[in-house]
Amino acid sequence: MSQKNSKAQIIVTIGPASEDLPVLEEMLSHQMDVVRFNFAWSDFREREKQMAIIRELEKKSGKKIPIIQDLPGPRRTGVNGHSYDLSAADVLSLQDKSSIAFGAEHGLDWIALSFVGSAAEVEACREEVKRVSGKQKIMAKIERQAALDNLDAIIASSDAVMVARGDLGNEVPIESIPFLQAEIIRKCKTAGKPVVVATEMLLSMVKNDRPTRAEVTDVANAIIQGSDAVMLSEETSIGAHPVEAVAVMEKILAESERHLPAGNTLNPL
Repeated sequence: MSQKNSKAQIIVTIGPASEDLPVLEEMLSHQMDVVRFNFAWSDFREREKQMAIIRELEKKSGKKIPIIQDLPGPRRTGVNGHSYDLSAADVLSLQDKSSIAFGAEHGLDWIALSFVGSAAEVEACREEVKRVSGKQKIMAKIERQAALDNLDAIIASSDAVMVARGDLGNEVPIESIPFLQAEIIRKCKTAGKPVVVATEMLLSMVKNDRPTRAEVTDVANAIIQGSDAVMLSEETSIGAHPVEAVAVMEKILAESERHLPAGNTLNPL
């Protein structure tokens, strides 16, 4: 296994392109630090099979690999011009609750809570985790205007935060995303909470074996701003080049961190 070259972490989304042990081993050799399962897709039986392979990889490598379960939330494209159903945005769905129970049963580490709008929603999720005797920490996904309006309270109530730029871009002017990202990262750093930047970081690598220059700059900028982790989604779950995407991300992170000031600190997941 190659030596870990950066302090920032790489989160890899697991899917059909990356669920086989040989592929996972290669991604691990290129600094796959954390894995993510999108619970909006597939059933629990499929997730159990994938997690069994992750556990096998942990045994073979001797490395603990944290697992994030990304909850579906009230996703419903095309409702009221939003990516979610406003009428269901403030409550945990039955699917969310069953996913939390599944995560508790299988010892998952993190919940990525979708479409958070307030600290109360974070606390409701935490209470549900306790109810099913789970140990998952909660990562609030900032992807709606209400989350921006209540950002300080959400950061305070969460264990980590994700800048979920895809759905956030449906809520705010797209040209404001870089500046909102910087603000969220800054506030998380001040609070000492881990912060993840996600969505379309190396999207062209779903088809191509090399990223665009703009994508490289985007990833580097997230690290320069202070992000503790960056996330790959379609690039590794359904893309044609999952290993190459992780390898490229590893190189970008290592080079970016060479240009950070001495004493820069990160909060790992």
